[in-house]
Amino acid sequence: MSQVSTRLRGSRPSWLSPKVARTEILAGLVVALALIPEAISFSIIAGVDPSVGLFASFTMAVVISIVGGRSAMISAATGAIALVVAPLVREHGLNHLIATVILGGLFQIVLGSLGVARLMRFVPRSVMVGFVNALAILIFLAQVPELIDVPWPVYPLFAGGLVLMVLFPKLTKVIPAPLVSIVALTALTIAAGIAVPTVGDKGVLPSSLPSLGVPDVPLTFATLGMLAPYALAFALVGLMESLMTAKLVDDITDTHSNKTREAIGQGVANIVTGFFGGMGGCAMIGQTMINVKTAGARTRLSTFLAGTFLMVLCIVFGPLVSQIPMAALVAVMVLVAFGTFDWHSVAPGTLKRMPWGETIVMVVTVAVVVATDNLAIGVVVGSITAMVIFARRVAHLVEVTAVVDPDGTQVDYAVTGELFFASSNDLVYQFDYANDPDEVVIDLTGAHIWDASTVAALDAITTKYASRGKTVEIVGLNKHSARMHGKLSGELAGSH
Repeated sequence: MSQVSTRLRGSRPSWLSPKVARTEILAGLVVALALIPEAISFSIIAGVDPSVGLFASFTMAVVISIVGGRSAMISAATGAIALVVAPLVREHGLNHLIATVILGGLFQIVLGSLGVARLMRFVPRSVMVGFVNALAILIFLAQVPELIDVPWPVYPLFAGGLVLMVLFPKLTKVIPAPLVSIVALTALTIAAGIAVPTVGDKGVLPSSLPSLGVPDVPLTFATLGMLAPYALAFALVGLMESLMTAKLVDDITDTHSNKTREAIGQGVANIVTGFFGGMGGCAMIGQTMINVKTAGARTRLSTFLAGTFLMVLCIVFGPLVSQIPMAALVAVMVLVAFGTFDWHSVAPGTLKRMPWGETIVMVVTVAVVVATDNLAIGVVVGSITAMVIFARRVAHLVEVTAVVDPDGTQVDYAVTGELFFASSNDLVYQFDYANDPDEVVIDLTGAHIWDASTVAALDAITTKYASRGKTVEIVGLNKHSARMHGKLSGELAGSH
């Protein structure tokens, strides 16, 4: 009996523990408060009513907490998604947006099932560091407009919020400092009657739950053809941002997540969101950092409660939430940006030790993300840059050394390194065709053939020697190289 009870206790979700539950509940509340103004802002960018963004944040967070592959990650309406769908909303309206969200969700399920998540292994560490730093810069830049051309009391409130969040954890970490800061600054502005921009100035909060519905669009191939490009862009941007965020949370929490499940889960969450009239979304990096780093959440409960509290705050406590000063939320996000930035990566000592190629990749990733305001584009460009630098570096590691037999009848060339399109182009010029003896041996024991370009280069070398009446023997091929060389040698002449 005791073994059974122990086993049951071991399988019990960790959030049922009072201590963990308290952390998760408070984290969910802080994230929900931070989600409201952001969701409204992204709705404005997308060109839809604030409720469309808030409904999306509610359904995305609740659904992904159940079907997602990464615990404690927050998914909601995001700026990246808003930028993708904004042109569609301008030209065709809300119904076409909803249809695109549903179609985009279907694309994400298909891409997830095909294993798109496995592509994450090709994202180098330098791109990941650039992604994190660019994210921190974007979070900070998004707060700057809230501190320009505003009443002077905003600045002491903002500064007070920062000081409170830095000092309060020294007293206790039971209650998240951002929550204390938001409550204290809200109470102060209401009690003292201080007139500053508030959450309510961003837009009207919904007063009821979202209702289930089907988008009113013509079910024709013409409609599908028009929506498909937007839906595919929506799916790719959403997946890339979500998978990168999942990888970041993995690193922070030192745990592993199921990226394929996360990709499929994002699709399911977007389909549900579409049928409930939301604008769609993906992993929300700033709010995830609040949840995981600032509030210390680790389970799905915080994600579920972030969405649930969001609707409760809007519907039940809407008038009170509307009075939260934006300065309080801006202070939270600025501190998140500061904590997210990888300061070690830009320390002089680190930059001195780091290979120049790694630094270039990080800088390119940051520059592209900040310039385009799109994390997905930055990751793609950064990864391509890393691959080009890697190819150049590996190409120069190929060595060819020649040893002539004492009797002068044979020369042995030893080739070492990785032979592919970038390195094999120069291979042809490493041999002394005119002066070598009649018998030439090319030893590839220390090399590996990766592609057809290398086979073509070896064929060209053999041909050059043959035109001078000399024979070439290629030896030392490993299993893979021998198979590729045997299959392609002599078959590539027509491609020149």
